[in-house]
Amino acid sequence: MVKTYLRERRSWIIMFFTHHVLLIFIAYIDSALPLNSIIYYAFLSTILFAIFLFIRFQKEMKFYHELADHDDVFDLSRIPEPFSPFEKMVVDRFIKQTESLRKTGEENDFQLEQEKDEILSWIHEVKTPLTAMHLMIDRLNDPSLKKELTYEWLRIHLLLDQQLHKKRIPFMENDLYIESTNLETLIFGEIKNLQSWCIQKGIGFEVELQIKEVLTDAKWLSFIIRQLLTNSVKYSEDSDISIRSFESNGQVVLEVIDQGRGIESRDLPRIFEKGFTSTAHHQDKAASGMGLYLANKAAKPLLIQIEVKSQPGKGSNFSLTFPRSNDFVRITGM
Repeated sequence: MVKTYLRERRSWIIMFFTHHVLLIFIAYIDSALPLNSIIYYAFLSTILFAIFLFIRFQKEMKFYHELADHDDVFDLSRIPEPFSPFEKMVVDRFIKQTESLRKTGEENDFQLEQEKDEILSWIHEVKTPLTAMHLMIDRLNDPSLKKELTYEWLRIHLLLDQQLHKKRIPFMENDLYIESTNLETLIFGEIKNLQSWCIQKGIGFEVELQIKEVLTDAKWLSFIIRQLLTNSVKYSEDSDISIRSFESNGQVVLEVIDQGRGIESRDLPRIFEKGFTSTAHHQDKAASGMGLYLANKAAKPLLIQIEVKSQPGKGSNFSLTFPRSNDFVRITGM
């Protein structure tokens, strides 16, 4: 800060020493002026100027230190008190900009909230014709056409469901309801929803649940499992997907194991990042990079830990580790 202050007052300092050098030079060439007295005067005034700079540094830098340490931009009550006209001008400008920024932020928040409500409303409205479409597809007599249309319908349904939960995740803490959830009912329900897609790809399921009850939010757990199953089905062909649950170190673990194309080791640390698809299959247009990201994001408020083990060409193992019952003390108030 001292160097910064001296650079800021550099013009003052240069002017001061230029004045004294000029005075000494005049005394040197003009014998009528006592040179020793002028040098003594310059020495004393330099000391006084140094004391003056020190006092001004202490006074001025206190204000700028407090301003620099002001972390909360919107907390105007902690702005340092100005003591000079220039400091008052800085504070007034700071307050005006803060108020303008706050107003703009509130307007943007309002617009984003409106946009979220409109998207959620649109999704709910689209569900009605989708339901009607599914009923019409069920009445088709052509098995081949029925299978293809059901698959395309399922893709639209899953994309809308993903978008719906994407908009709800930032506020999911307000929607949590922790209860005893039956894993068997939940998993078989999700498998049934993916049935047409799995038949088309020749994929079956092996379900082995040693533990059938967990404490969690059933709706959000369904969404997480849906993303894992969708991911497994998307990258598997003519193979079975194993789903099993067991207890490990006092915690329930649910695993989803597929025999699909697997994940490169360099990609494993990044698969839960928003928008990340793959470095090995970067041209895969079917990948959106959102499913695992949303699943991981939804798992955090539920205290569920998602881990993955995978080898290219040998499939992937996704595991959900549920919290102990005592851990729910932290979220039961949500």
